[in-house]
Amino acid sequence: MIPSIILNSCIVVFALGAAAVHTRKSSIKIVLRFFTALSNLFCAAAALAVVICRLCGTLPPSVSILKFIGTAAVTVTLITVFVFLGPNLGYWFLLKGPDFFLHLACPVLAIISCCLWDKTGLDLYAVILGALPVILYGILYLYKVVLKKSWDDFYGFNRHGKWPLSYIIMVAGAFLISWILWVV
Repeated sequence: MIPSIILNSCIVVFALGAAAVHTRKSSIKIVLRFFTALSNLFCAAAALAVVICRLCGTLPPSVSILKFIGTAAVTVTLITVFVFLGPNLGYWFLLKGPDFFLHLACPVLAIISCCLWDKTGLDLYAVILGALPVILYGILYLYKVVLKKSWDDFYGFNRHGKWPLSYIIMVAGAFLISWILWVV
């Protein structure tokens, strides 16, 4: 499974490198506010587990599930950038420097490696697990942005008080993305 090892190694290097560049500009506390950073770091950890298991000769179902969850999470990032954030903030802004790797390169590599080599024998419950990062992050975002007001609404999901609609759309989208990845 050489292609799996290569793609997953690239995910690890790209995600960690991009996160390191961001932490030079902002504190780690600021960087870890963003779903983009969290999803890519989770995906990188899962990718590293895949590489280690592939080098040892076998990919256990638990690692395959982690890789699937990480892939679903970064796919949400990719689609959010191209459908929602890009038109509002500008694609050039979202795809330059380290953000190119977090918003595009790592998600595309994760999708390819997951769908072609790393998604082995997952049951339908994996679809629920794939949406879990968005559900959990959404609750955190709600608490920090709407209730506690300790974070700015940097994604713009609460503009004009539209938090409930944004949350429903993001969770439904996460389930749809997870299901599509499971089917492919």
